[in-house]
Amino acid sequence: MFADLAQTFVGGVAVGCVYGLTALGFVMIYKATEVLNFAQGELMMVAAFAALAVLGFSGAPFWVAAGLAVVAAAVGGAAIDRVLLRPLVGEPVFAIIMATIGLSYLLRSSVSMIPGWGSETMSLDSPFTGKFVRLGEVALSQDHLMAIVATALACVALYLFFRHTRTGIAMQAVSQNQLAASFVGVRVRRMFTLVWALSAAVAGLAGVLLAPLTFVHVNMGLIGLNALPAAVMGGFGSIPGALVGGLVVGLAEAFSGRFGPDGSKEIVPHLLLLAVLLVRPQGLFGVSLKRRV
Repeated sequence: MFADLAQTFVGGVAVGCVYGLTALGFVMIYKATEVLNFAQGELMMVAAFAALAVLGFSGAPFWVAAGLAVVAAAVGGAAIDRVLLRPLVGEPVFAIIMATIGLSYLLRSSVSMIPGWGSETMSLDSPFTGKFVRLGEVALSQDHLMAIVATALACVALYLFFRHTRTGIAMQAVSQNQLAASFVGVRVRRMFTLVWALSAAVAGLAGVLLAPLTFVHVNMGLIGLNALPAAVMGGFGSIPGALVGGLVVGLAEAFSGRFGPDGSKEIVPHLLLLAVLLVRPQGLFGVSLKRRV
């Protein structure tokens, strides 16, 4: 029984890390631009397919393919800002959100039309696939441990970037007050592009980490529907909250899928979201701002 609980816990944390990274992308874009990117999950899916393509065509090592996929996702994120969103500056936020929804369908449909991809479910094996770490009776998947360690390293790297680099500090300034940031010389539009690139890179990393845990298929992007509750649960606008929300959703999914009735795994994240909105609408780490009228 203990071994089953431990394995379920580690599996839930690993998937929760992927949710947390995807939610982190939502939060970074929202903090800077006040826009929800509903194509975040599809960017993750495209990165997983890109890593699979690099492995298939060049035979490169997994880490090289993963790195190239993350870089490709970052370039794609910057291109989305420049090509799709820059012309919409000044338009209502609703129009920009609808543009990201349209982009999500476009990416999913485009991948589905590629021969051998759209109709197939494929596997992306890492150097740890099929290997386990045994602690007594507990056998922990090395792929799960890889996802946890990689997420921790990514979080440390992001913390150092935002805390100790000029670009990271400029991004924080833009997220807090765009007008004031422009007055002190920050190029706000350039920061928007960098935020989209960084958010897409995080989504790409999430896709590369998720692929060995599940499979690579065109509907992978729908995981964004679970990452969004994680972002809201943690407190939209809170980077630590996005990660904690992802872990809560991942663990809830894992334990409900293992010990709950059939179908509970799919509805638990949204039930948690409704519960948090009813009890604490600002989220676990959000700040409630009250306005006198």
